[in-house]
Amino acid sequence: MKRTWKGYLFAGPLLLGFLLFYVLPFGQVVWDSLSQGTGKSQLFVGLENYSRMFQNDMFRMAFGNTMGFLGIGLPVILLLSYGLALFLKRQARRFQLLRTVFLLPYVMPVAGTVLLVDLLFSREGLVNQLFLTLGLPLADWLQSPAAFWVMLILYLWKSTGYAVVLLLAGLMAIPPDHYAVAQVEGAGRWQAFRYITMPQMWYALFIAFVFSLINAFKCFREIFLVGGEHPHPSVYMLQHFINNSFENLNYQRLSVASVLLFLVLTLVLGACALWVLRKEAART
Repeated sequence: MKRTWKGYLFAGPLLLGFLLFYVLPFGQVVWDSLSQGTGKSQLFVGLENYSRMFQNDMFRMAFGNTMGFLGIGLPVILLLSYGLALFLKRQARRFQLLRTVFLLPYVMPVAGTVLLVDLLFSREGLVNQLFLTLGLPLADWLQSPAAFWVMLILYLWKSTGYAVVLLLAGLMAIPPDHYAVAQVEGAGRWQAFRYITMPQMWYALFIAFVFSLINAFKCFREIFLVGGEHPHPSVYMLQHFINNSFENLNYQRLSVASVLLFLVLTLVLGACALWVLRKEAART
C-alpha cells in the first residue's frame, strides 16, 4: 500500500501539470468553440460556430490543403522510408553512421532550411538557372501552384531520414533465426517478407506514421517563413488559418478550427491504432 501511495506521490506533479496545462486549456477551447462573446457576456450557441466555419472559404481551402498535404506526404514518406530501410538492413553494422547521415536534414536548423529553399527555388534560384541553361521557361516556384510540391519535397527531404531510422531499428529487432528457418523451409524473399517481416513491423510502421504526422505539422514553420502569413493559396494551411484567427482576436473561429483538427487527428490515429492491434492479435 505504501508503495502505491509513493507512486501516486511521484506521479502527482506530472498529472497536476498535465491537468492544468493541457486538459483545462483544451476544455476552455471546446467551450469557446460552442459559445459567442468573451468573459461574462459569453453565451452558449451550440454548433452554430461549426456551421459557420464550414461555410468559410478560407477554412475550407486551408483544411483541403492540409489534408491533401498529409494524404500525399504520409503514404509517400512511409513507402520511401520502408524501402530505404529494407535496402539498408544489410548495412546494420554501420547503423550509427547511417543514423547520423539520415538525421542530418532532420536536425538542420529552420533558418538553414529556409535559406536552402530560397537558394534553390527563388526566382533567381539554382533550379531556374538550370532551366535557363537548358532553354526551358522559368517558373515562380514559391508563388504558384508549384509551391505545394516544393513544400512537399521539403517535407520528404527533411523527415524521411527520421522514419528510416525508426523502421531500420524495427527491422533489426526481428530475430535472424526466423529468416534462417524460412530459408531451410524453401521460402523465397517475397514469402519471407510477407510472412516474417511485415507481420513483425506493424508497430514500427505505426510509430513511424505518428512521428511523420507530427513532422508534417512541424513543417509549417518552414512554410510560414517561406510564404509568410498569406502565402500562395496552394500552401495556405490550417496553421495559417489558426494563426491569423489568433492575430485577429477571433477566438471562436480559432477554437473551432483547433477542435476540428483535433477530432480528425484523433479519428485517424485511433483507426490506425485499432488496425495495428488487430494485425498483432491475428499474428499472435
